[in-house]
Amino acid sequence: MQNFDKATFLSDQPEQHLPFLSRFIESQMFATLIDNKIMASWSEMEPNLRVFDRRIRLLRKRFGEALVRTPGYEPCTTIRDTELLLEKRLASVDIVVASPQEVLQTAGPQQHSGVFPLLDPVALNKEPVHRSQKRKTMQWRTGHHCHHHQNIEQHEPVDGERTADTVGLLQRVSSTGISLRQPKLRNDMSPARVAQTNWTFVETLLKDCKSKTKRMLVEKMGTEAVELGHGSGESSLEGVEENTLIASLCDLLERIWSHGLQKKQGKSALWSHLTNYQELKECDDTSKPIDPNFLTPDLSSMALETDLSPSSQRHGREGHKLPEGRSQISSSPASLPPNSEQPNLRPLPVSLTADMRNVQAMTDIKTHIGYARAWVRLSLEKKLLSRHLRTLLSDSALLRSQYKRYAFLRCEDEKEQFLYHLLTLNAVDYFCFTNTYTGTKLPYRVVIFPSRKTSAATTSANSWVAVSGTLGETSPVPIPRGALEFLFRHKNLGILTTLRIGHDNSGPSPKWMVEHVVVRNEVTGHTYKFPCGRWLGRGIDDDSTERLLVGELVPRDVDSDELVETCRTPPPRCHSPSVPRRSQDARPSLAEIQHMLGDAVNSIVKLLYHRKHDKERSTLTLLLCGETGLVYCLEQAFLTGFKSTRLFGRNLYLWDYFLRAKEQFEATLLDSDGDMTPHPSEKQILHCYCNLVNQIGSTSHTLGKDGKFQLFVCLCAREHLLSRMLTPLSLCCVTLEMYEEQSFLRSPTLLTFLRQILESLDEFDIVLENSLTQGIGGTH
Repeated sequence: MQNFDKATFLSDQPEQHLPFLSRFIESQMFATLIDNKIMASWSEMEPNLRVFDRRIRLLRKRFGEALVRTPGYEPCTTIRDTELLLEKRLASVDIVVASPQEVLQTAGPQQHSGVFPLLDPVALNKEPVHRSQKRKTMQWRTGHHCHHHQNIEQHEPVDGERTADTVGLLQRVSSTGISLRQPKLRNDMSPARVAQTNWTFVETLLKDCKSKTKRMLVEKMGTEAVELGHGSGESSLEGVEENTLIASLCDLLERIWSHGLQKKQGKSALWSHLTNYQELKECDDTSKPIDPNFLTPDLSSMALETDLSPSSQRHGREGHKLPEGRSQISSSPASLPPNSEQPNLRPLPVSLTADMRNVQAMTDIKTHIGYARAWVRLSLEKKLLSRHLRTLLSDSALLRSQYKRYAFLRCEDEKEQFLYHLLTLNAVDYFCFTNTYTGTKLPYRVVIFPSRKTSAATTSANSWVAVSGTLGETSPVPIPRGALEFLFRHKNLGILTTLRIGHDNSGPSPKWMVEHVVVRNEVTGHTYKFPCGRWLGRGIDDDSTERLLVGELVPRDVDSDELVETCRTPPPRCHSPSVPRRSQDARPSLAEIQHMLGDAVNSIVKLLYHRKHDKERSTLTLLLCGETGLVYCLEQAFLTGFKSTRLFGRNLYLWDYFLRAKEQFEATLLDSDGDMTPHPSEKQILHCYCNLVNQIGSTSHTLGKDGKFQLFVCLCAREHLLSRMLTPLSLCCVTLEMYEEQSFLRSPTLLTFLRQILESLDEFDIVLENSLTQGIGGTH
């Protein structure tokens, strides 16, 4: 049985249902339903829950087990049976009610001389007669827990001391994960009794925090071990388990912030504390202008005259701007003023209130509890949860005004331990905000680092970028002319994987040399670096006007200035297909190529064997097209012994070889009556090969020859053609002309090694990202 995660549930619902569902899941009716469902696993099922489950079973029987939701309301088919049962029950007498008895034993005065009578305190303070019996009949508690709970509420105010059974119950409740309620303190309790009760509760909260953070660390490290190929691989619910643990941490924070409150201000005590802190900081902000409505007429006119002066108009506009976090999230695609200097990546503000403004700008959150959970997930993903909470609790005046002396947040030692436990979560990487709020629009900042050479730093063409991630991809976003930095907003893309950059090759000087492209999520702060190091333009390099770049997530400990300095220099070796053509001396040896091929194929096989989620396609993209990926390794294998150098004209590319092989295969297929008629199975391979090469040539006009080779390898892996095409290629006459004898396509030993290692990929179905396929479907 797992905890119910409200944020995940709401993110899966249609938008038109959210106004009702966001309020319904906060009602007591829904909370009782969840409690009854959990308690039904070890006690008798509640009658209303039995009716609900029966209705669900009937719907599944009518629509099948794959039912998610029906398109409309389905009328209940058991109403008539229920009416008959009620009529039968009403027709027979079950019990005869006794005559009413007088509640007050002594009658009060009957006449009052025009004044309101004094109320009888004895009658008003009397407990209900059947109160304890009702508690004994509640169905959602087990008998054992009900017995101890009554002992706590009935005997606690009288005994004056806490028994061992009570402490044991608190420990058992904490260990089993059941929500621990704040102890009730009554006026007739002694100060020592109050202190002991709260001290035990504070210790229980601290112990619960330690156990939850430890479990989150162990679970996350175990998941990372499975992703690296270790462990048993029994992690089909790892994403659900992680989400449940984070939801449980949010519940724990709410319990801690609810303990010892002076006055409850909303559904979420944590969010109320955060908003109060935000209001105080905004009041203390001296950079904000004073509202003229609160000034005297003379001062108001002076302020107006000052704002209208030319020298202060610039400062006035800057003063009226919203804080940086808010202005970034609300701005539309825009560009910086054109300048000749190299672009710069300004660091994001590390501020509690900045993250709050980012959360408050999310339109798909409707409740304070939702805001609090989103803020916790964002802070956890940015590894700032402990730091933000320490900043929040450092305002002692606000803390004293909102919490009583015995509150958990005012116990210094326990508060420090609590913050240190949360600090341990910085040891692992979470994407709990990115993967949860998939429908939120987020701002992305793009910074382009061109070559430092004046002739290659700018382009006259209309350029664009398209970004892809685990949750979606953008259409081509135009780059403002003359700008190297701009901002655009898009629905959450998830973890970014690839970026396409290109232009239409228009204008007098369209050729453009791009070293790196950096994309940053302005809310989560995740920064991705996309190395390029290639030209964009016709008549230079490989005639490409579009490059597909594979990104890598920049660690958070890398400073912005350090990242900018790295991106201003050419990449030492870029990701395919933007791999600079290296000299023969720089290429790896045969043994190194065989070793790299083995590692690349083994990594892909491990990933496909343990695949559980669609988002792992991003990891497959890195293993295919990343540094030392399959594309790079096969490129080095095919370049071994390749006669690319020409005395006259431009050097040949690998794509030139595959084009000439396609032409010979087409001639072989046309010569069906000759002596070279292929076997039916070989004929199918040749057909698939030719169709694939023709589709790449007809749909990828903007790609260069290296880009087409990269696309060809990825599509061959998807179509299970990599290992099957090697033998026909080795027998092709073009291979004898363009390859030396000591090559992977002409040496029998090397050819056998290459075919056998690539055959292991034929056992899996490979699903590629849309950014890799260029819209080319299957050839079967």
